[in-house]
Order: sequence, then structure tokens, then C-alpha cells
Amino acid sequence: MSTTTRTLLASTCTLALGATLAAAPARAASSEGDYVALGDSFSAGTGTYARADSCYRSPLGYPALIAGQRGLDLDYQACSGADTTDVLADQLGTLDAHTALVSMTIGGNDVGFADVLTECALPGWISDCDGEIDDSLATLRTVLPGRLDQVYGEIAGRAPNAEVAVAGYPYLFNGQDCSWATFFSGREMARLNSGTAELDRLIDARSTAAGFTYVEVRDDFAGHAVCDRQAWINNLTLPIDESFHPNRAGNRAYASAVAPALGLGSVAARSLPQPQAQPVPAPSIRSQASAVLDMDLTSAEHLREARAAGITPGEVRKAVAKLRSGNEQVVRAGLRELQQLDEQVASRG
Repeated sequence: MSTTTRTLLASTCTLALGATLAAAPARAASSEGDYVALGDSFSAGTGTYARADSCYRSPLGYPALIAGQRGLDLDYQACSGADTTDVLADQLGTLDAHTALVSMTIGGNDVGFADVLTECALPGWISDCDGEIDDSLATLRTVLPGRLDQVYGEIAGRAPNAEVAVAGYPYLFNGQDCSWATFFSGREMARLNSGTAELDRLIDARSTAAGFTYVEVRDDFAGHAVCDRQAWINNLTLPIDESFHPNRAGNRAYASAVAPALGLGSVAARSLPQPQAQPVPAPSIRSQASAVLDMDLTSAEHLREARAAGITPGEVRKAVAKLRSGNEQVVRAGLRELQQLDEQVASRG
């Protein structure tokens, strides 16, 4: 794949788990250490448009919602971009025998799910979505079990008296791609959801074996995926790092699911603090067109790939040329034509 395309993936489709943000050093514990939140961007509240620091650590993330609702001291260690190695190196220092509650999400970055999403978001004739998914699943099946066992073992050893809740990940997709700047096929979205389910099953098995409580959230998010009418997960958005993460409503759903697993009783979403309506600055048609132009679809390499996939290079050139028009309707028509070409590739499959 060309350097231009890879640059696009880094800048326009940092999709899943905040993988471009470096983990910050662990902060000092609260005076009581009631509740320690560990993990990646799904625990740091990425997607709520309320970044607090370089790790994100949103005041609207589900750990902060739980702590606020129950009056707990929160030691917010979760960091956007974290994998199991980062948790071991940076997030466990404040755990001890006095720690009462621990929650976390972890594992998605270990299997490179962000890389998988960015690859699958490209037009089918220039991407290797299946290859990326296969590589991710290989890591999930051969490497991640041991990494999870190590993390869970360290938590159990450092915080032997804590109630520990380990949450899974929701399905991102409902089978529809409603963005002009992404090219997920129905089959690709189904494979991505299937990969999420397999990851969740592994997290369930290993966390339960460690004596922790696993929190399933896929059922909670049913009907609230990307492109659903009441989505709890952001689509491709601006800023980019908010994309494909639970939004404010999604974090409220996480809080309602995780709190009982921590022994805090039921927490109805309506009882949680009511934030202002979430800003969701959907990319404009022109910004989406610009993102597609950055894919350099008319390069010699990509036109050869189009021809190999059964697409006439002239069709690609014609559609891409429309993206440079000063007429927004023409731009929209060009984006639609590229989506249709992608559907042709997917149908041959």
C-alpha cells in the first residue's frame, strides 16, 4: 500500500481505540483509593468530546460517572491508546490492599483493532481487510490470552481485596456504512463484529478464571451501533480520535452495566449526571471528499489494483474528478459513484 494511503490512515482514520495517544505516567492515588479505573480509551472516555489530559480521562467517561453517582474517590489511571503492556508498566502502581474497586477495558489495542478498522475503511480494491482481520485474530488466539493472564494476575496480587469488573467491547456496526469517507462492506462489518465477539469471549474466559466479574455490553448496545438512529458509538467524526468510540450516551450505558459488577447496585442511566447535549460535528461533504482525495485513488498503483479487481480505471478517474468540483452536488455524486464501485468489488467477493 502506498505511503500516501498509510498517511491517510494515520491522520483520517485513527478509528478504534485511541492508538495514537501515548500512555501517560500513572498519577498519585486518591487519599482513600476507593476506585481505580484502568485500561484503554473505552475506559478513558474517548468519544465524549471532553478530553481532560493527554490520556483523555474524560469527566464524562463511565468511571467518572460511577464515581460521581456513588460518591467515590476515583483514581483515573485509564489512558487512551493503552494495551496490556502499558497497563503493566504505567497503571498499576497505586493498587494495594486498600483498593476497594477496580474496573477496566483492555485487549483491543493488543490485537491491533485500530489498524484493522483503518484498513477495512478503504475502498475494497486497495485494501487488505481480510488479511488484517486474519492477523488480528491470530494475535488474539495465540498471544493475547497470556497477556491478559499477566495483567489480571498482577491486579489480583496487588489489590487482593478489590472487587474487579472487566468490561468487554460493543459491536460497532449494524451492517450499514453511512459515511462517504469510509468504504466498509457488509461482509467486512460482519467480520469485524465477529472479531469483537471473539475478543469478548476471551476476555470473559480469562477474567472469570482470575476471579473477576466480566461485564458483557454487546446486548446493552444492541440497536445503538454506528449508523443506528440513536447511536451510542460515534461514526467517523471530527476530531478524528473521537471516532468509533462510545459517546456520552454510550458511557452512561457502560456505567449502568459496570456498577452492579462492582457491587454498587443498579445504576439507571437516568440517575446519572445529565451532561449538556453532546456536540457531534459530522464531517462536511467537502471534508469527506478531501479525505477520499487523500487516498490517491488515481495513482498508477491504485488504478492497477482497480483494474485487477474488475473496475475500469476510467470510472475511478471520472468519480475522483468530481470530488474537485466547486458544486457540492457534483461532489456528492462523485462520492456516491465511488461507493457504488466499492459495492461492485464487494459483490464479487
